[in-house]
Amino acid sequence: MSSATTTKLSFPTELTPKVKANLTSAARHIIIPFVGILAFLLLWSVAAQNIDTSLGKFPGPSAVWEQFQALHSEHKASREKEAAFYERQKERNAKRVAIDPDYIPKIRDYTGKETFVDQIGTSLITVMSGFFLAALLAIPLGIAIGLSKTLNIAVNPIVQIFKPVSPLAWLPLVTMVVSALYATPDPVVPKSFLVSMITVTLCCLWPMVINTAVGVASIDKDLVNVSRVLRLPALKHVQKIALPASVPSIFTGMRLSLGVAWMVLIAAEMLAQNPGLGKFVWDEFQNGSSNSLARIMAAVVVIGFIGFLLDRIMLQVQRYVSWDKASAAR
Repeated sequence: MSSATTTKLSFPTELTPKVKANLTSAARHIIIPFVGILAFLLLWSVAAQNIDTSLGKFPGPSAVWEQFQALHSEHKASREKEAAFYERQKERNAKRVAIDPDYIPKIRDYTGKETFVDQIGTSLITVMSGFFLAALLAIPLGIAIGLSKTLNIAVNPIVQIFKPVSPLAWLPLVTMVVSALYATPDPVVPKSFLVSMITVTLCCLWPMVINTAVGVASIDKDLVNVSRVLRLPALKHVQKIALPASVPSIFTGMRLSLGVAWMVLIAAEMLAQNPGLGKFVWDEFQNGSSNSLARIMAAVVVIGFIGFLLDRIMLQVQRYVSWDKASAAR
């Protein structure tokens, strides 16, 4: 009869340095932020119960969450109405063509009220259009200023004068100019979109111009000397030396510009009553219903979350294109 053998399993009594590092990283990037969010929600809930307004209690997290669900339901209902609207037109046109084969079907656009989700999309399209237009103007100008001391001296006073001006101060002027120059009975894009986009462009210009110029002007002298020894043409110097070396500074300006642009757009939409999240907030404020405060707070949360996502996306793009990974660490 064979004797049974027992095997003892031994476990390390201490964690390895790698495991400790992973646990510390997890605590720092997941657990601690989660605890911070819970603490914020708790303080928000307690404070909301002690604040009375003309429209009732200040909305807490639960009330805001209910309005998120209501806004989503309204969006789904609007999409169903839109689908039914086009389906009715399709059936009506099919019957008309069956009677009159020469009839050319006409499809009318759905003119229902924009939902909360629609206004998020409108604001995102507007801010990104203005941002990219500003980048097309500001980055070449910043490179030229950084490469030429004479141009820098000439342009610097203009930049310093207009840089502190609030973009909202440009809003009335932009509105008047667009109304005067874009006078057409059948506009390709709405005037409200152009007004908001140009206002965003004006607020995006200066941080990108300044940071790009500083980045180009502070290129390592050794790189400049290499370019001179190789006798690179001006465009080749910009392509091979100036642009790659100044990418961190350019993206710093772009991230600053995008953050400011998002804030300015919401304010511009509120003042000019242009479609978007800003108009949604203003309409709810004017509505004055019992749910208005919770809907406004829901919009505030969405505005902040989208601003955070835009900054993270820009940071990831910087990490992808930049040679200096340390500059895009956070």
